[in-house]
Amino acid sequence: MFAEVMTGIALVKQSVDFIKSNINTVQDIGQITEQIENLFVGEEQVQQKRGKKAGVTLRDQFGIKSVAQEVIDAKLAAEALNEMRNLVDMRFGHGTWQSIIDLRAKRIQEEREALQELKRAKLKEQKEFEEMMKNGILIFLVCAVMVGSFGFVIYLASS
Repeated sequence: MFAEVMTGIALVKQSVDFIKSNINTVQDIGQITEQIENLFVGEEQVQQKRGKKAGVTLRDQFGIKSVAQEVIDAKLAAEALNEMRNLVDMRFGHGTWQSIIDLRAKRIQEEREALQELKRAKLKEQKEFEEMMKNGILIFLVCAVMVGSFGFVIYLASS
């Protein structure tokens, strides 16, 4: 995918350019959904880059060029999102963009909840397995003690 190669502000710019040039010719919002998603992904990458500083030197992290570029990229991404909101709302009706934002947030939340539920289920399964192993070992030890005791009693009785 082209979106995987591009990152951050470049993805935002590419998506904005595509949407601007095609907004008047699309028949429904579905024809530009991939570009809208790329816009959100690019904006998210800009925000993540701004918040993530692991693996960079202090000079790179706090240098004017780095800080300025991050601030400008974040502002450009926000500006692009606002511009796309206006274009989509003008083309498909007021509230369309907010509906997209709401639905996207809902799906992201559902995905997070599904992942958390999956984690809980795996943890529960792991605990059940550990409990079963403990019980199995305990039963084995009890049987071993009983067999040993029985063998010892037979040994004493035969001597």
